[in-house]
Amino acid sequence: MDTFLDFLREFLKGIVREVSAYFFRKNVLKYKKTTLRRRKQKGGSRKTNK
Repeated sequence: MDTFLDFLREFLKGIVREVSAYFFRKNVLKYKKTTLRRRKQKGGSRKTNK
């Protein structure tokens, strides 16, 4: 019974480690937002420098 509990504890530690690593990679490393870009203006009159 004691070895079963040790096995179960190690199994759960592995699952928690993998899930936390997945969320760390997803939220921190891969999906860093780059600088926001302004949208191009379409249509309308534009000022010209003369």
